[in-house]
Amino acid sequence: MAEKQNSTIEMLKRLSQAVGVTGYSGPENVHEAVAAELELYVDRVERDRMGSVIGFKAGQPAGANGDDAPPRRKVMLAAHLDEIGAVVTKIDKGFIRFTEIGGLDERVLMGQEVVVHGQRMLPGIIGSIPPHLLGPGASRDEVDMEKMHIDVGLPAAEVEQVVQIGDIISFSRTPTELLSGLISAKAMDNRASVAAMIVSLKTLQKLRHSWDVYAVATADEEWGNYVGATTQAYTIHPDVAIVIDLTFADVDEVDIKLNKGPVIALGPSNHPVIRRRLIDICDDLEMKYQNEIMPSGVGTDAYAVEISREGVPTILLSIPSRYMHSPVEVVHPKDVERTGRLMAEFIASLDEAFVEELIPKVE
Repeated sequence: MAEKQNSTIEMLKRLSQAVGVTGYSGPENVHEAVAAELELYVDRVERDRMGSVIGFKAGQPAGANGDDAPPRRKVMLAAHLDEIGAVVTKIDKGFIRFTEIGGLDERVLMGQEVVVHGQRMLPGIIGSIPPHLLGPGASRDEVDMEKMHIDVGLPAAEVEQVVQIGDIISFSRTPTELLSGLISAKAMDNRASVAAMIVSLKTLQKLRHSWDVYAVATADEEWGNYVGATTQAYTIHPDVAIVIDLTFADVDEVDIKLNKGPVIALGPSNHPVIRRRLIDICDDLEMKYQNEIMPSGVGTDAYAVEISREGVPTILLSIPSRYMHSPVEVVHPKDVERTGRLMAEFIASLDEAFVEELIPKVE
């Protein structure tokens, strides 16, 4: 039983079911769940005022610095902990109108189960006018969030007492183990990356690393301002950073597949020396990996970390996923484990010489 509880797929389930819609700080939230996972493998866990959770693992040897000792080198791992969701915009005759937080796929909203986090938690479902009752000229194929509502089953007067505009709404879904080892769940974007970060820390217990490790579950990525990544990159002032997120898989537009390993980004915002080291490690381990060309910003924490202070050499590692920004996101736990092991081996390889390699040489 203990082995099952500590398996990657069980960890994915635990992290998925925690509530972490951007801006939510109520009971049973994702901050508690992430801290509990981090505490197993780090020296200390901290939280900041913006909602990020930080695990610190000292490098070896961990002796105190003297006045003439060089500063300890730091590597930052960053994976955002918040998830997509919704917010109450209006109470209409006992039904709850809402809008998105973080970019919902409107096509999959009808019939979803949710929780409205009012004065107490209210289970509800997303409904709309049945197609049989649509007026003349109305399209049955139209998908419009503004015409949907949440039904919590209470009289209108009671709804108005318990719910107010601005209350957070989260999806309610039990993770499902699919065939071929896949798992489908809400919030895999980006709890799968948080899980990979935990796997990395667990793997580091068996490896020697001289750099200090800051594993940061960053707050508020989904609303686009990268608050957690921005503030923690400034605070930590890392020498190198890896940002972990999800990317699209099994679609015609990109050649990325599930269960084919971590995706190593290629583009101006991804440091070429870090990328080369990661690829070399994959080759040495005979580990599967995939490439993704990113010629511009891609809406992740990576940009915020990269431009912190005087600049942080940064790369984006991604975990392949199907059905991004829906309540049924699908990942393969093996991709999570490979990504975690790759980061651990990278951290174990870091030394002072690597810092010099990061600076372009002038012939």
